[in-house]
Amino acid sequence: MVLNYIWIAFFLIAFVVAVVRLVFLGDWEVFPAIVNSTFDTSRTAFEISLGLTGVLSLWMGVMKIGEKGGVVDALARLLGPIFKCLFPGIPKGHPVVGNIFMNISANMLGLDNAATPLGLKAMERLQELNPKKDTASDSMIMFLVLNTSGLTLIPVSIMVYRAQQGAANPTDIFIPILLATFCSTMAGIIITALFQRIRLFQRTLMLALGGVSLFMAGVVYGFARLDSVMMERAGTTAANVILFCVIIAFVLAAMRRKVNVYEAFIEGAKTGFDTAIRIIPYLVAILVAIGVFRASGAMDFLIGSLQALVASTGADAEWVGALPTAIMKPLSGSGARGMMVDAMTTYGADSFVGRLSCIFQGSTDTTFYILAVYFGSVGIRRTRHAVAAGLLADLAGVVAAIAIAYLFFG
Repeated sequence: MVLNYIWIAFFLIAFVVAVVRLVFLGDWEVFPAIVNSTFDTSRTAFEISLGLTGVLSLWMGVMKIGEKGGVVDALARLLGPIFKCLFPGIPKGHPVVGNIFMNISANMLGLDNAATPLGLKAMERLQELNPKKDTASDSMIMFLVLNTSGLTLIPVSIMVYRAQQGAANPTDIFIPILLATFCSTMAGIIITALFQRIRLFQRTLMLALGGVSLFMAGVVYGFARLDSVMMERAGTTAANVILFCVIIAFVLAAMRRKVNVYEAFIEGAKTGFDTAIRIIPYLVAILVAIGVFRASGAMDFLIGSLQALVASTGADAEWVGALPTAIMKPLSGSGARGMMVDAMTTYGADSFVGRLSCIFQGSTDTTFYILAVYFGSVGIRRTRHAVAAGLLADLAGVVAAIAIAYLFFG
């Protein structure tokens, strides 16, 4: 419903701006430009979706190998004590823990479409434990915030879009996204724990969160000591080494269990093709709307006004060009994806704005969409502090993304 209003607003605002330009400025080219943009952006959307097919099939296949190789089960056992601290309302050994972990794992790999059905299954089982069926439980809200904070370890789709847009090193945003999404997730956990009065100073939780925080701080410290050329080279190399090691680890785990690796890969890859085909109409719809909005001059006016406002404070305003992606992300994943692609098309995939848009896209998730789909699927009407916690985590991710983008690419 939210995306419906946004889509209509893009067209209506574009029409009003175009009429003003025609009547008061005598700009006879504005309406031809708008119509031409609909053809150009719809073709671009189809080409992007078609280009996604191969890489999505690859990573869905790799995920299936990891699943059958027992990697997911092993990580679930490893993280069990931490989950017990974050979800004290879930009985020990309850199968919902496996569903939650599978959903978070899919999100970590940037496989949004695979994460949704897993998340819905987890929410159904959490509802079984919920004593008030119309009110969100603490466990439901913590699970939701972990989703909306967008913890992403391998942003596969974003790297594919960067490759589609001609980026010299599509993986150079890997480390920045990892850092930004970590900040968002940590903020979400802390904020939700404060709402729910979960003791943060538990030994297991402190060791886990403290250890990861120290590691991330070490990454930032190490990269901050490098010059811009070495920082980009090190970030790109680390990203590619980690990605390839993940594939090798999954294959070795599957071989250890005597899994037919090839057949497992084919089974998973088939779902990647279906996913790529399904997103075509959504990407066409949002890119056409954004194209019309930009061709009318409305986008330039919005960005120019925000840049002037920020510049008047004496601060650098270059990051404002990527702000539409950050604003759209809590409302719509496909809308934010369209904004990200539009930013890379307009400014360049390797521009500061293009890279920051990708970091925005990877640092948080679609808060309102997840709220509507997950809570709606089990009939939850009273969301309690879910919206506040989710949006505060989003804000933390946006602020972190801007700071990290300046550190790596500024």
